[in-house]
Amino acid sequence: MSDFQTKLEKYAELAVKIGVNVQPGQNLIINATIDCAELVRLIVKQAYEAGARFVKVNWSDDVVTRLRYDMAAEDSFLDEPKWYAGEMLEFVENGAAVLHVISSDPDLLKGVSTERLTNHQKTYGKAMSKYREMQMSDKFSWSIVAVPSKVWADKVFPNLPEEQRVQALWEAIFRTVRLDQPDPIAAWQQHIDNLTQKSDYLNAKRYKKLHYKAPGTDLTIELPEGHLWVAAESLNAQGNTFLANLPTEEVFTAPHKTGVNGTVAATKPLSYRGTIIDRFSLTFENGRIVDYQAEVGADVLKQLVELDEGSHYLGEVALVPHNSPISQSGILFYNTLFDENASNHLAIGNAYAFNLDGGKSMSQDELSQRGLNSSLAHEDFMVGSAEMDIYGVTADGTEEQIFAKGNWAF
Repeated sequence: MSDFQTKLEKYAELAVKIGVNVQPGQNLIINATIDCAELVRLIVKQAYEAGARFVKVNWSDDVVTRLRYDMAAEDSFLDEPKWYAGEMLEFVENGAAVLHVISSDPDLLKGVSTERLTNHQKTYGKAMSKYREMQMSDKFSWSIVAVPSKVWADKVFPNLPEEQRVQALWEAIFRTVRLDQPDPIAAWQQHIDNLTQKSDYLNAKRYKKLHYKAPGTDLTIELPEGHLWVAAESLNAQGNTFLANLPTEEVFTAPHKTGVNGTVAATKPLSYRGTIIDRFSLTFENGRIVDYQAEVGADVLKQLVELDEGSHYLGEVALVPHNSPISQSGILFYNTLFDENASNHLAIGNAYAFNLDGGKSMSQDELSQRGLNSSLAHEDFMVGSAEMDIYGVTADGTEEQIFAKGNWAF
């Protein structure tokens, strides 16, 4: 067996055992593009070997997706996918796990009308609202892994000979998920423990605010009473652990919806719904985005911010050291799954219920009353750099440095 095939099988094992953590008798739903077929087949095999009751694969294709956006009837984007939402909801309400295997072109939907993109996101979001509430409350296990496609590899490694690009992206992905380690699963357990130490420290501190300072950034973020810092591992309603992202390097919590003030500058491009937004900044007053600028993709940024009322506010604040492995690789992946794990980041839109003490059992109204944001959107964007300092502000107003020049200060 080749070294590549060995790593691919270990990748499938990680997705099943560390990612969604399939349990005996559990159903598994896999959403994947056709570029991912080789890995998906290995994941299906691993899932059945782990005792899965049934594995269902929902396939998609980037070419077909683009054809729809270019050629389908305008009013078709107003149709709610109730059939899909109903199927997914039935599965997860009965304890199924969900794995997303992604491999999309960062520029897939470049040039598509913002009206079509917005209409689709709103109708999809409305149909999937109950599913999304369950996902944001850790009611079921879910995870995301990625597979290179040719167009994605071309974007990431344009200076390599064409025939080497896909393999280079494979090797980069393998390193981010620790498949270069002798025992990847053991390496992940140690990594989870290290991140948990950081979240434990921050939870013990109970900071009232965070203060971000960097070139183009001077931002204060209030944290809600009872906020919880979470690291890597999550716990579903059945008491089983899972990792929502492979890779992950972050420790994160929810901001208070109305407690964000100042300006923040993005430090990496954002691939949003198949279009690149780059060199952009956001200005907040009392939590709300009151101004935004972008040199690339300004119209798409406008679409994101103005998707609904909640998309004018933040839903996540995540800390990632600049010396994280993904950051040190120097690779810009043009994919948030990887780029968010190379940089401190924030998320426009919906907050995770589990970032609040007792939040998993709260209604959306109760979460809102406690200061958590609600939106159809949840879009991470990167703000960290080697020049960023972050201070935790205590109840008496004292500032304690928690990030110095992009890295943990404790």
